[in-house]
Amino acid sequence: MKKKITYIISIAIAMLIVVSSVTAAGAVSNEINFDTHTESLYLLNLDTDTVVYNKAAQEKRYPASTTKIMTYIVVSEQVADLDNTNVTINADVLSQLDGTESSTAGLNEYVGKSLTVTQLLNCMMVSSGNDAALVLADYVGGGDVDKFVDLMNKKAEELGCKGTHYVNPHGLQDEEQYTTAEDLAIITKYALTVKYFPEITNTTEYFLDGEEKDPLTTTNLLITPASDYYYEYAKGIKTGTTDEAGHCLISTALKDGTAYLCVALNAPIYDENGYTLDENYAAVDSKNLYEWAYSNIQMKTIIAEQDKVCETKINYVSNQDMLGLVPEYSYSTMLPKDLDDSKIEIKTQCPEVIDAPVKKGDIIGTATISYNGEELTKVNLVACETLDRSEFLYSMTIAKNIMTSPWFIVAAIVIVILFIAYLIFINRMKKTKTKEVRQPRDL
Repeated sequence: MKKKITYIISIAIAMLIVVSSVTAAGAVSNEINFDTHTESLYLLNLDTDTVVYNKAAQEKRYPASTTKIMTYIVVSEQVADLDNTNVTINADVLSQLDGTESSTAGLNEYVGKSLTVTQLLNCMMVSSGNDAALVLADYVGGGDVDKFVDLMNKKAEELGCKGTHYVNPHGLQDEEQYTTAEDLAIITKYALTVKYFPEITNTTEYFLDGEEKDPLTTTNLLITPASDYYYEYAKGIKTGTTDEAGHCLISTALKDGTAYLCVALNAPIYDENGYTLDENYAAVDSKNLYEWAYSNIQMKTIIAEQDKVCETKINYVSNQDMLGLVPEYSYSTMLPKDLDDSKIEIKTQCPEVIDAPVKKGDIIGTATISYNGEELTKVNLVACETLDRSEFLYSMTIAKNIMTSPWFIVAAIVIVILFIAYLIFINRMKKTKTKEVRQPRDL
């Protein structure tokens, strides 16, 4: 039953991510009502792809074990059958972690044995097993972990990450391995559409050998019921901790049909005197951000498809000289519940006059939507109806334009002058002939 509920929740979040592509992205600098301790915080509404809160989200940070999200993506895309592909646990591979004080899933007990890729993915994501990450990277890389890391960097570039670089698949500290909160949001959004990822990362206990041994337990305190940081609406995803990276946490939450993704990087582990802090501030700040967002932020439709935003003059249409313009699509975003509507501004850019014919849906101009001085998005403005051209009005206008053009006037004047000259010439010719007729003949 628990797995079924998790699956339904996962599908809901994944569907929200897909649907979010139909609305434009935006960003609002909202003010929160609590202090934060995490160096980089990023809260994204998954329904609208709207950034609701941003604190140093583009600053480079060490990713620690959040690296494993990209490892999961690459493995799942390189292995055709996750459930039936077996990987033999190699002691030489595991030995690469000797002396690193790594978090592991205890795979040293399985040396020489085989586990499925799905089992290893659970070991890697639930208990943050560096051993599982390394075994998977070695397998997919054909015995070459560096080859696997190249695939990780290639995928990051493909997804549009601008501040991410990997040198290992598990997240152990390396100065050349870094990311940003914004990039991790991009990576995680993609991962949520990958097979089993939402379910596995929302698992709190995983039994690798049935129930004969103690289960692997999640490192994510937000989804651990016995934890002081437990948040009932949280779903997955991944933690990470090293002295250099601090506490890191990427999670999602789903409440009343509204989904958020939160990235928290580099929360302090030690106080100014070097003593370990009692609080995990990555979890504290994430939970506080969720509670704040659900209490203070709401979906608001700024502009709807049927809303007539402005009008423009149109030529060559019988009994009508104005055309209404409407948005190409509705635009909704997340804004404070107590927002001041006067701070919402819609600036339009469209031609003063256009010529018929025009079809309903033709792009005529644009509308720039801003809140509190910050640009949220631009929306195309389109014709709200189809208007045919009146050929009579068009012909009359062409004739009028011709008759009032400078060249026509000059030509008319020239013609008049030539006509007058012609009349004068004809008149003189007549007078000359008359004189010739009247001259007396010699007798």
